[in-house]
Amino acid sequence: MPSTANAVVPVEELIAAAQELSVSGRWRRAARLLDTCTSDTPDARARIARAAAQVALEQDWFAGTDTATARIETAEKEFPGGDWDVDLARLRNTYRRLLVVDGRLRLGPDGKDPESLASLRREAEALRDSAPDEGRRGWAEMYLGLITDNHFADLAGAPPHYASALRAAESVEDPLLAREALRHLGDHDHDAGDHALALDRWRRATTLGAAAGTVPGTLSQLLLLGVLARDSGDEAGARALATEVAHWAGAVGAPRLEAQARGFLAGVDPTAPPAESGP
Repeated sequence: MPSTANAVVPVEELIAAAQELSVSGRWRRAARLLDTCTSDTPDARARIARAAAQVALEQDWFAGTDTATARIETAEKEFPGGDWDVDLARLRNTYRRLLVVDGRLRLGPDGKDPESLASLRREAEALRDSAPDEGRRGWAEMYLGLITDNHFADLAGAPPHYASALRAAESVEDPLLAREALRHLGDHDHDAGDHALALDRWRRATTLGAAAGTVPGTLSQLLLLGVLARDSGDEAGARALATEVAHWAGAVGAPRLEAQARGFLAGVDPTAPPAESGP
């Protein structure tokens, strides 16, 4: 009989594997992998709990689930003295819960508690100012831009935050952060009518996302390229892209993205900006 042995895999390798699964859209597999990890070391348990919260955030965004809140609360208990990354996870979750209600995006400040929005922006600023390194500062800056853009409808105030996030991403070679920043900078280029610059940024974002292995993120970028195809008069090309995005999004379990693609096929512009807020 062949002998068997228990392999000991370092916690950092398990977490890295779970993160790669999550980026590729295999959120449930990533969560199961982390849930099977056991450790008697408080530090390892805390890192695993934090990684599980980050996986849950990705799943909730693309799959339309609501799993992150409980995971974040668990992670917070493992870091009684506080942790910057867990704080960012909580901010991201609050941002999402205020933005996506019953599966629909609620852009702009209308119908939202002003103090909740102000508190969210203050938290993002505090995370930016207390970030332990340039990469994390870039992610906080990215979310500060998203909050400014999508909750306050401050269409002039958001791009500088995205540009700062992009500089941070390039300095630390973080392709996922660079993809996010380019995606949203391209949104503003498109809204301003600069389709050439939007195409350049969206193509770069698509390439970076694909290289980093983000399947749902790459599909969302392809839909934006479909927007530009429609804008240029290539309706057949736009519909072909959106049709494939819808099929793929459904296959990988990203229903919100699938709905966006099917909405695009029905004539909805997924890049339409929120209404400007009043004075």
